[in-house]
Amino acid sequence: MSRSLRTGQILAAAAVILGAHCVRPALAQEVVDVELVLAVDVSLSMSPQELEIQRRGYAAALTDDGVLQAIADGAYGKIAVTYFEWAGATSQHLIVPWTVIASRADAERVVAQLGANPPNSARRTSISGALEFGADLFAESQFRSLKRVIDISGDGPNNQGGPVVLSRDSAVAQGIVVNGLPLMTSGGFTSVYDVKDLDNYYTNCVIGGPGSFMIPVNDWEQFPEAIRRKLVLELADNFEPPPADEGFPVILAQDVQGYDCMIGEKMWRDRSFMWDSR
Repeated sequence: MSRSLRTGQILAAAAVILGAHCVRPALAQEVVDVELVLAVDVSLSMSPQELEIQRRGYAAALTDDGVLQAIADGAYGKIAVTYFEWAGATSQHLIVPWTVIASRADAERVVAQLGANPPNSARRTSISGALEFGADLFAESQFRSLKRVIDISGDGPNNQGGPVVLSRDSAVAQGIVVNGLPLMTSGGFTSVYDVKDLDNYYTNCVIGGPGSFMIPVNDWEQFPEAIRRKLVLELADNFEPPPADEGFPVILAQDVQGYDCMIGEKMWRDRSFMWDSR
């Protein structure tokens, strides 16, 4: 064998060995029962006290025995959760990145992140922007599940960004369920952009996907229990709305012909001569 041929064989073998060391198998995605995005309204129509009530409500729900039991009862006994606060079309602040909850200790770590810094308000209300941001979070998730949910709460209709129905339908087309928590309270700042039937707005315009539902909150004292109930239902393997006499009403998605899902945008346009920071 010639010296040049032998050298070529050695170099070829070295290349194979080097290539084998450089190639790494793709990391397998961790499987969880549910991937849950918690999207929380912090528009300026919310008072500082209400913002704190929201944070504390989610913290209490995530560490509730019933919620932890619902997680443990899943096929894999764990979920992945992320939490962000939103207002206008470009105002989304990630508070808790994707985190696994499989135990009380995991839930308490999430709660610690929620309490690390106070919430900050911002102008306008863009439910559509929040839904798009939430859908993008699933694209960044390192998890795999059979159920992906955006759980969105808010105290007013969409008045900035694209039409909310288009954003909702886009999320649903990606296999995402959108559930809602309309805040129909009267303890905060009133606004000319409030709608009295916010529950109907959420039912017709915001929530969507198989088994989607919303729970209206009429008083801030109800908020912690509403969140707890909502999480238990979202984590259940087979969702069945409880009877109406068991506390909070659980309302499924509807599509009422003629309901105006652009009401928030129209109110903003018609009253834009008045100063309002919502």
